[in-house]
Amino acid sequence: MTQENIVRAIWIAEDDPRCVMVIDQRRLPFELSVRELRTGDDAIDAIRDMTVRGAPLIGITAGYGLYLATLDAPRDERFDHHIADAALRLKRARPTAVNLAWSIDRMLAAMAPCGSAGEKIAAALAMAGRMEREDVEGCRRIGEYGLPLIEEIARRKEGARVNLLTHCNAGWLACVEHGTATAPIYAAFDRGIDLHVWVDETRPRNQGARLTAWELARRGVPHTVIPDNTGGHLMQHGLVDMVIVGCDRATATGDICNKIGTYLKALAARDNNIPFHVALPASTFDWSIRDGVAEIEIEERGGDEVRFMEGASGEAVMVVPEGTPVANYGFDVTPARLVTGLITDRGLCRADEADIRRLFPEIARR
Repeated sequence: MTQENIVRAIWIAEDDPRCVMVIDQRRLPFELSVRELRTGDDAIDAIRDMTVRGAPLIGITAGYGLYLATLDAPRDERFDHHIADAALRLKRARPTAVNLAWSIDRMLAAMAPCGSAGEKIAAALAMAGRMEREDVEGCRRIGEYGLPLIEEIARRKEGARVNLLTHCNAGWLACVEHGTATAPIYAAFDRGIDLHVWVDETRPRNQGARLTAWELARRGVPHTVIPDNTGGHLMQHGLVDMVIVGCDRATATGDICNKIGTYLKALAARDNNIPFHVALPASTFDWSIRDGVAEIEIEERGGDEVRFMEGASGEAVMVVPEGTPVANYGFDVTPARLVTGLITDRGLCRADEADIRRLFPEIARR
């Protein structure tokens, strides 16, 4: 696969099934670099240092990471202990995205009935590949279900440009293909709808400015990068028709945990009567949690992400006074009451428990 043809964030090397390839997202948009993962520890490092990021992609990377761990496991009675240890360390790599634990649990369940180490390795590879394919199809369906929302706005505006606002990166770089929040955008763009995307820069790591803008430019979608605190002004002046964001964890009651700053966008959208939609696959729901603010663990990252900014030269430049204390919370929680609706791979629903369970009857039976 040449760099020009890369349209997914993770894949098995064509000539080596023991090697998993990922885009090193820390290098974008200035360099499209591919990193090889050959061990479970490589996958853990890639998740921790944000070579890969985005809840769905973290889950898929963790699944392949556990597969890679099986390849290095001793072929004796220590095999299961090695896998259990790798699974625990992968789960701890980043705490907020529920897809990580979901993926590891599915991997372990797939290996559990197997007898020999060889059978477990084969089962691990098969399940990781299955989850990857499910993610691609799920994101495609999110685009399909979200498309009518944008089409309706276009009809209401009689063909005038539809202005969408998104936060962080919930594109194919955060998944495998299509993305979550971007999937309806790409679907609408492919239908010929005249649209434009306001792209929050998303400090401190600038995933919007560096990743979403890169994705949209590659696809030819009109867009403009804005500082994070500009969205409210645009909404007040009628320049935003819909906000659409991704999600790292959703509760059974419709609370949404996403990149820090999402809550403020939801508040501004509510004050200006602008629909605020969240796009997410089934794997991002945490059915054990009901109160997102009280129960979701919010990752606190290193202060240097705030103290320094890095540009095309690769040089890190300090932007706060030396010795200044920094707080760097990675996520916030948007209460369900501020969410207009959810765009899932099962369809559209309101952000309330009854309507969510309508789409997920297997959960309703629990």
